[in-house]
Amino acid sequence: MLAASREEVLARLKDDDLVLDVGGWAKPFARADWVIDISAYETRGLYGYDEGQRATERFTKDTWAIHDICSHQPWPFADEQFDFAICSHTLEDVRDPIRVCQELTRVAKAGYVEVPSRLEEQMWGVQGPWVGWGHHHWLSDVHEDGIDFVFKHHILHGKPELQVPHRELTPEERVSTLWWEGSFSVREHIYFEAEELEAW
Repeated sequence: MLAASREEVLARLKDDDLVLDVGGWAKPFARADWVIDISAYETRGLYGYDEGQRATERFTKDTWAIHDICSHQPWPFADEQFDFAICSHTLEDVRDPIRVCQELTRVAKAGYVEVPSRLEEQMWGVQGPWVGWGHHHWLSDVHEDGIDFVFKHHILHGKPELQVPHRELTPEERVSTLWWEGSFSVREHIYFEAEELEAW
C-alpha cells in the first residue's frame, strides 16, 4: 500500500472503528481488526510489515478468517459489519475480482482499494522478460465511480506496440487507488475480437 494512503487510512479511522483487511496475508494491515484470506494466520507476512507494525497487530488468530474470497459462499460476516475495509494488491491476483468487490461492499460501509496501474501492468520488464507481473490476471481501470477489469491477455507479451517501454516509476505511478463509501461500480469488459482488445 502507498505510504501516503496508509497514513490517510490511519488518520481517518477512529479507535473504535471495526476494520477488515481483504486478502492481507502477504503484508497484513496491522490496524485491521479482522483479516480474510485463503492462507493461514501462522504463515502471514511473506512481504513483511511496514516498519514497527507487526508489534501493533489488532487482529488475532481468532479474527483471521480462512476463506476463499472468490467463493460464491458469502464471506462469514454480516452486512455492513465493518466501518472500513482495505483491499490492497489483491484484486489483480484472484480469479473473480467482481465477486470480491460485491462482498467487499456488502460487509463494509467504506474502504480503500489499491491495484497496479495500467502503466505498470503493460510495461515490459517490470518483473522479468514479459509485461507487468507474471502472476496477475487482470488489467484494472480505476475511475471516479469504481473499477473496470479486463482479462490480461497473453497477446500483450508478443506485441511491442501494446507495451509501455520500461522506465523507473514513482510509487504513485505504479498503482491506482479508489476511496469509496457505501458502494462502487465494478464490471468486467469482455472483448471477443482481437481488434477490439487491441484498440482498447
